[in-house]
Amino acid sequence: MVRRTLPPDAEDQLDEDGERAPGPDSPVPAEPGLSALPIAGLSQRRIATMLGALVAAWIIVLFARQVGDASAASARADAMIADNAVRQAQVAALDRELARIQQTRFVLLQARAHGLGGRNEIAFTLAPDAPPLASDAPGSAALRVGAPAPVSPLDHWLALLFGSGD
Repeated sequence: MVRRTLPPDAEDQLDEDGERAPGPDSPVPAEPGLSALPIAGLSQRRIATMLGALVAAWIIVLFARQVGDASAASARADAMIADNAVRQAQVAALDRELARIQQTRFVLLQARAHGLGGRNEIAFTLAPDAPPLASDAPGSAALRVGAPAPVSPLDHWLALLFGSGD
């Protein structure tokens, strides 16, 4: 900013400080106020714009935070709903099991397992050190009743080439 100076007058005299002393009929120049000078290019309009942008950013951040909290609460609610469905299925399974356990047939079966059968029943158990049954023992699951006997691949080829021996 350029400061304007007045041209020197012939009648003006310098006082003892080296400054011009105003003459009796010369007007006194008024010094400009500091409030009229712009400071570092920041006007009131720019400050108001920056303040408005700051408030708007603050409000946006607050709303974004609220949206994040709401979505987290929604996810927790969905997880609770899924967990409740699993719990309901477990409770229903336990209710079915309780109904089955309370049936008379089940109670009698468990009583027989503990040797508490009827008067005409003979309770028996296998000795703890009994050897395991053979794989082809009657009643074993190795060969089902009525199932065809296993045929080796050699027997299958021989039957194919020479016909069956029946």
